[in-house]
Amino acid sequence: MIVEPPDRRGLRRITILGKTVGSAWSSRELRRVLGRLGYPDDMDLDDPSRVYWRGGDSSVWPDDRGWRRRVVIVLMLVGLLGSLALHVVIGWVDAWGALTFAQRLVGALFLLAGAVQAIALPAVVDYWGRRQVRLSGALVLLGVSMALVTTTLLLFLWLQEQEFIATVLLVLALWLWSLWALRTLIREKVWRGIPHPRKFAVGVAVTALLTAISLGYSILYQPIVAPLHFVLKAEFGTPQTGADSPYIHVPLKLYAKNTGGIPVYIVVDDYTVWGYSAKFSESGEGLKEWNDDEASVRSQWVSEAQAFESKVKGEVISAGQFQGPGSTLESGEEFRMEKIITLPKNIKYETLDAVLQFAILRQDRGKLDEEFQYKRLSWMKSEGRYYCPPDGCGELLMHHGRVRYNVNLINLTRKPRYVAAFWSPEVEPDAFISSFDFKKEKKNRSIYDIYKSLDENELERERERYGLYWISVNSEVSVKGLLKQAQP
Repeated sequence: MIVEPPDRRGLRRITILGKTVGSAWSSRELRRVLGRLGYPDDMDLDDPSRVYWRGGDSSVWPDDRGWRRRVVIVLMLVGLLGSLALHVVIGWVDAWGALTFAQRLVGALFLLAGAVQAIALPAVVDYWGRRQVRLSGALVLLGVSMALVTTTLLLFLWLQEQEFIATVLLVLALWLWSLWALRTLIREKVWRGIPHPRKFAVGVAVTALLTAISLGYSILYQPIVAPLHFVLKAEFGTPQTGADSPYIHVPLKLYAKNTGGIPVYIVVDDYTVWGYSAKFSESGEGLKEWNDDEASVRSQWVSEAQAFESKVKGEVISAGQFQGPGSTLESGEEFRMEKIITLPKNIKYETLDAVLQFAILRQDRGKLDEEFQYKRLSWMKSEGRYYCPPDGCGELLMHHGRVRYNVNLINLTRKPRYVAAFWSPEVEPDAFISSFDFKKEKKNRSIYDIYKSLDENELERERERYGLYWISVNSEVSVKGLLKQAQP
């Protein structure tokens, strides 16, 4: 029997008649190995006729540094477990809930990386143990390399915003750990146990490249090039009335269809029917009144004026919500609604103008939490939600909820973002995305004051980032024409 010299870990290999039968860290482990082979427990290990010692006799067991090896094992396991959890958190949401195939592929790749790191956990124990598996060092190297690539990418994404969040501290710790682990593996020269090390290196590089391409396509290319197209209609139908009735009933037909390739969320929607009265201006003074408050009330988007229309005044006759905040409009889906507008026959208005408008959020860029669908009343006190006295803030229906980027990798590097939408029949609807959380608002400030306190650059950046856009359509008819069409 031959006991070989201690290796770098202090482990001594045991061979009998040229065949390796085990290894030992100490004389106690040597006797345990021999006991399994049928040798007596009191065998004399110093008998040169039975045991030949190389590199030191039975008293040389340099495992007095074993605590260092155990510390390395513990640190490797802790780091790999943290990186494994990080990959699962990133990949699970995207793999099962992402909108596009590319985004789901990225999620699946992160889950695959987590699976590799799970396999690397027992490989750590084996590599710094008895090394019974030839590829244990390669598995550990692969797991550490994945941790380094992922944490580097996360830190790069964080540098774009530089917002302090607790997750960054964890990512930074894992990044520093991965540098230490990679240095340790390089000192151990783990590639010596890898068959075809060049092919292994190429495989790792190709995997990293495919992940980067998939991630870039998912984050940048598809959300930018995918177009948005909608068909909107707001039309007045044939009025109905009775011979003795002082009223006429005017049908209002509202219609929306998503004809583009991207499904969207309805953040806030509104239909409003305006009644406009004006005085005849024979001299054409109406053109000079285009910038008056009353004249410009006709449209939120476009100013207009007519030469022979003067002192235009508008009033809201009817207003309401269309499909409802938090609802969705899938690609190819349509939604229609018909309302009845009641008007007196002796109505004073010259024209009626129906406006249908809503704010949309692209689903390929963001995902709204379900809580956004539930409306909140700004004038009612309730624990954990926004409140403002109606005397100072008016009465608004409010929708508020978290919006998450469709690639979970980005969500981990930024502060939470929230969508806030407001509707009232008396004011224009509004919606914006920011880091402001209305649940934490304790000052009872009005929406206008809160809006003024927000950073305009942030509002614009988040609007573009998540694809928050307004679309609208309007239809104008003559009141006299409606009265002539009225059917009994």
